[in-house]
Amino acid sequence: MITYDLIDTDADFETLVDKLRATPVWGFDTEFHRERTYYPKLALVQIASPHGLAVVDPFSVDVRGLAAAFEDSLVVVHAADQDLEILDVHVGTRPTRLFDTQIAAGFLGMDNPSLASLVNRALGADLPKGDRLTDWTRRPLSAAQLEYAAADVVHLLGLQETLATRLEAAGRLQWALDECAHLLAKRRIVRPPDETWWRLKGSRSLRGKAPAVAQAVCAWREREAERLDIPPRMILPDLAILALAQRPPTDREGLLAIRGVDARHLRKGADRRVLDAIRTGMDLPADRLRRPPAGESEGRLKPLITAVMGWVAQRAFDLDLNATLLATRSDVQALLEGAPATRLVDGWRKDVVGGSILRFAAGDAHLVVDGTTIRMV
Repeated sequence: MITYDLIDTDADFETLVDKLRATPVWGFDTEFHRERTYYPKLALVQIASPHGLAVVDPFSVDVRGLAAAFEDSLVVVHAADQDLEILDVHVGTRPTRLFDTQIAAGFLGMDNPSLASLVNRALGADLPKGDRLTDWTRRPLSAAQLEYAAADVVHLLGLQETLATRLEAAGRLQWALDECAHLLAKRRIVRPPDETWWRLKGSRSLRGKAPAVAQAVCAWREREAERLDIPPRMILPDLAILALAQRPPTDREGLLAIRGVDARHLRKGADRRVLDAIRTGMDLPADRLRRPPAGESEGRLKPLITAVMGWVAQRAFDLDLNATLLATRSDVQALLEGAPATRLVDGWRKDVVGGSILRFAAGDAHLVVDGTTIRMV
């Protein structure tokens, strides 16, 4: 049985935050849903610290107060990507320092392990099994559901200590900390409404007035979805936008004849607003069309990138670490294009792969296949 405190009053939450502010290392996890909302809906925050476990109900307390606990602590999370997005939306800030246990495990040769797998491999413990399809937004939650949620953080501090010790012994602790800092600094790309049409499958193949219509309708859809806090697809499906962009209807009947459009999409005056967006697209001046990046340099560099990525995979195998932590395809492309911000131009990656890739691109090094091994000489 897992013991935890349920925090569902502002007074108790303030007490918890005060304790965390004086705690050098603590961990957290979140439960959220995003299937039916524009922004991810936070349902629970689970916290582990030397003071014990806490499950915070964000429906009852103002979780923005958690920001004060981030200032001086190392915060431990597993697979932090989505949790950081949750913090951006619901807390308004991120930790100052982060230790991602999944990233740390990658530097010890474990390839993106789940939390349960990592706890078992690193600590020899098992997480309790529960219903991963629980609707965490329903209230009240049962004691079993709350205990299952608390279990996600019960081993976080033990994991951090064990992984940090092993990384230190392997001479890779700073590598892992640098990568955690990189993740922390990486912000989610939020495209302006006029660029959301780039996400449409087949958007690059649109011709004539179709790109402008797609741009205008997608921009309207994005603003409407944000206003109503529902997913854009519930306003109008991608398939419908592609179809109406290629053959723009001029009235409600024409809209209803479009594949993917039905009456529920056109309620409460939405039909008029869609038609207005279509007309906006039809009248859009050419210099206001936001076209997606052409991707020409990627095509030109594709053979070189492919060759380098084969060597990167070999290098990762030799070093016994996750290849994506060493260099991704976009990292290599950015380096070859001379982008100043690529993470391969400084730090440990420059010494391990970046410098060699630049020598190879300049013709000062070459790849050699030795049996089943790829070497750069």
